[in-house]
Amino acid sequence: MKEIVAWIFGFALMGNAALFVPQALAVWRKKSDEGISLITFAGFNLLQVIAIVQGFYQHDVALIVGMVASLITCGAVTCLTLVYRVGRKRTTIAAS
Repeated sequence: MKEIVAWIFGFALMGNAALFVPQALAVWRKKSDEGISLITFAGFNLLQVIAIVQGFYQHDVALIVGMVASLITCGAVTCLTLVYRVGRKRTTIAAS
């Protein structure tokens, strides 16, 4: 039973990572950071790093792999948001 729960947990974590993909695609397609909270995504990233560290301490491969996948997809949203936000601010400053 423990192994079945571990597999379900692993799949759920991969599903969690997949949930960030549509947001990353939306930001990339719109080329805009509008509507994205950097505080929220920074918090998500921090929690994922903490979970990865916990996974190492607990020797939990499913937690490590799932949270690394989430960190990559959530990190993509965060990085794209930063790129477009900095670009927007540079454009605003240059136009002034």
